[in-house]
Amino acid sequence: MNEMIESSPSKDECNLAMLAHLLGVFTGFVGALVLWLVKRDEAGFVAQEAREALNFQITVAIALAASVMLKLILIGFLLFPLIFLANFIFSILGAVSAAKGKHYRYPIALRLVS
Repeated sequence: MNEMIESSPSKDECNLAMLAHLLGVFTGFVGALVLWLVKRDEAGFVAQEAREALNFQITVAIALAASVMLKLILIGFLLFPLIFLANFIFSILGAVSAAKGKHYRYPIALRLVS
């Protein structure tokens, strides 16, 4: 009797969730953080996708910091462009999935924000 009915997100929710993923490419974790802080109490789908994007962007920031430190032994020069490329690819995949109304979970992300 008390079954939860899962409804698909509205088009506006899908667009905001897509924006949360895409902002990571341009603003790092700041765009996803702002969207998550604004929508975490209002819309479940947007909050969940913004939190996922935020966790991934924090992971990217940590990886970039490690890459900068590893430039001293020259491996950082190889890692830096690979991290940017992975950020771009995974953010696009997340945006496409969110635009379709499906949840996206980044394969490589520290789950720091819950």
